[in-house]
Amino acid sequence: MFATSSQKPSLSQNKQSQSLLTKMPPNLSLFIFFLFLTFTAMGSPGLAIGVNWGTTASHPLPPPKVVELLKSNNITKVKLFDADPLVLQALSGSNIAVTVAIPNSMLKSLNSSKKAAKSWVHDNVTRYISSGGGSRVKIEYVAVGDDPFLLSYGEQYHPFVIGAAINIQAALSRAGLASDVKVVVPCSFDSFQSESGLPSKGHFRPELNKTMVELLTFLSKRHSPFFVTISPFLSFHQNKNISLDFALFKGTAHPRNDSHKTYKNSFDLSYDTLVTALSTVGFPEMDIVVAQIGWPTDGTANATASTAETFMKGLLDHLHSRVGTPLRPRNPPIEVYIFSLLDEDQRSIATGNFERHWGVFTFDGQAKYHFNFGQNAKKLVNAQNVEYLPTRWCVANNNKDLSNATARALEACSAADCSALSLGGSCYNISWPQNISYAFNSYYQQHDQTPNSCDFGGLGLITTVDPSVDNCRFPIELRTSHSSSLLGPHFCRCMILLTLNTFAILFSFAG
Repeated sequence: MFATSSQKPSLSQNKQSQSLLTKMPPNLSLFIFFLFLTFTAMGSPGLAIGVNWGTTASHPLPPPKVVELLKSNNITKVKLFDADPLVLQALSGSNIAVTVAIPNSMLKSLNSSKKAAKSWVHDNVTRYISSGGGSRVKIEYVAVGDDPFLLSYGEQYHPFVIGAAINIQAALSRAGLASDVKVVVPCSFDSFQSESGLPSKGHFRPELNKTMVELLTFLSKRHSPFFVTISPFLSFHQNKNISLDFALFKGTAHPRNDSHKTYKNSFDLSYDTLVTALSTVGFPEMDIVVAQIGWPTDGTANATASTAETFMKGLLDHLHSRVGTPLRPRNPPIEVYIFSLLDEDQRSIATGNFERHWGVFTFDGQAKYHFNFGQNAKKLVNAQNVEYLPTRWCVANNNKDLSNATARALEACSAADCSALSLGGSCYNISWPQNISYAFNSYYQQHDQTPNSCDFGGLGLITTVDPSVDNCRFPIELRTSHSSSLLGPHFCRCMILLTLNTFAILFSFAG
């Protein structure tokens, strides 16, 4: 664990040290002074950069391959969104610090049952930390919920979060793990706000105040940090007053002034809004972990690999400079988790089609752009020896009457991933019927290239000629598949409501 503010020497301790130095001979005191500086530098809290590893994909990269990817890129911390046994087994013996997570759907039962909490800790923490002399998983945090305070969820999880956290903490204590594993609650980017856009007016959403005080009291007593999402992309995407340059850490951005504080980028603005919110409810010194931050590469305007690279380089340069923010100078967040490691083609697109393209790597572990994680790596290392389905695609058959192709494409998109076709996406500008082919192929790949998944009423055609156009990639899926459990009838009915309006216009220009 990295040292937190609760472990820093007190003011009285510093004064005592200075008094002892003044009573020593000059040469000895000078030697001890430099020795003190050396050990202070060695023991000072270091900024840790980790990644979020999500698995909401139809054909996820196998966990052992992902762990290889993490290790080859010198990534030493990973935050999960669940406690998948296959993922934890793959992480065993890797020495990668892990955050396991409890889904929102479990909060109610864990709040009401100490027995359920004890069982969860045994099955998902103790089992992997105490592995009977074998390789163990280095579990560092248990995240209670996945952004349970997200505004779009309403208050459905609010009554259960604190109780679930308390019961999980008690279960960890009974298992003798309380000193090794900390309980945290990831908080969404919209859990705090400032109507004026100025950090000095920052506060938690009014309906969250009571819960936040309870949460912060719980965290503070156990010296646990506050986990939060900071999203310059969403701030830019949703706020006309945030410029792209301001979000991307560019020196050309017009600064924003708040009293005597000057803000040169969106990250500092959001971070200090949170700092003010924490201070307002009585926790000005709370350690902060940025649990999610990133920039998507597809699915909307300004979501490109080059823009994401600019953002990521700007973010990491800013963090590693350790200048901090105007309200916390020289005091950056203790840890930052990039969102995310890989693209996930089954993430909800309720917020936008870009939600499936947050990955630094594509779904198959290939780097989209280059930047330095801050661990002496000059560029990202791709996943090796990835196994794909056969080299074939499904396209629209130009020898058929395609007058009904739009309806078929919409059906395909309702159960597949057509987010790259959306306005501003990498495939938005391809012409008809190539966009129809993209929809057909997406469905075909997600259904393991079975012959009947390229039927579409006789309008589909299987080809071995790559139909990709310019920057629009027609992917071939991985050999591994979880698609049968993800693409059931309930999923299709939900997704068709989200996609019909989004893509209908894209398939309407039949030429």
